[in-house]
Amino acid sequence: MGSVVLGLELNRQMEVKVYSIGHGNKSWERLLEELNSFSIEYLIDVRSKPYSKWNPHFNREELEKACRLAGLTYIFMGDQLGGLPADRSCYNLDNKVLYDRVREKAFFQSGIDRLRTAVKKKICVAMMCSEGNPAQCHRSKLVGEELQSLSIPVGHILEPGKVKSQVDVMNEVNGGKNSTDLFGDQISLNSRKSYE
Repeated sequence: MGSVVLGLELNRQMEVKVYSIGHGNKSWERLLEELNSFSIEYLIDVRSKPYSKWNPHFNREELEKACRLAGLTYIFMGDQLGGLPADRSCYNLDNKVLYDRVREKAFFQSGIDRLRTAVKKKICVAMMCSEGNPAQCHRSKLVGEELQSLSIPVGHILEPGKVKSQVDVMNEVNGGKNSTDLFGDQISLNSRKSYE
């Protein structure tokens, strides 16, 4: 943990405390290669629904078994850090997830506390979701932003040995602007997706 890597867009060094990865349409072998390139010990599944119609090798049971065989520890935390909370008060009338509300919930803060414990113990973890592009995933817009606010650097794995910083991802999300305004206040990423 704590390896120094190069942020791709700003070409600056950062110390990563928590990694993030999306399985997308990758093979298990490719995902494992990417995880191993950063010496990941724990794969934290942050999918609310840990199943994939198109990539069944990433279904919870299969993934847990594959991790065990590869010497990784699989932990499901989609009930705490998932992008589709079971708590309906986290949605607006248009069925969009309201990240500001999610951040206030005890279940979410409990998940963040678990990640903070991993950081304190210097355990190398990666949060995993299905979305390959971190700029389109709650693991950056919700979880990554919360960790960033706690001064916990997040590195989004793009390929073996290459990550993009949380700041770079959020600059991409915000059209080249950081997630803070001119006065240093956080710009609210209140809601992102609508689900039916």
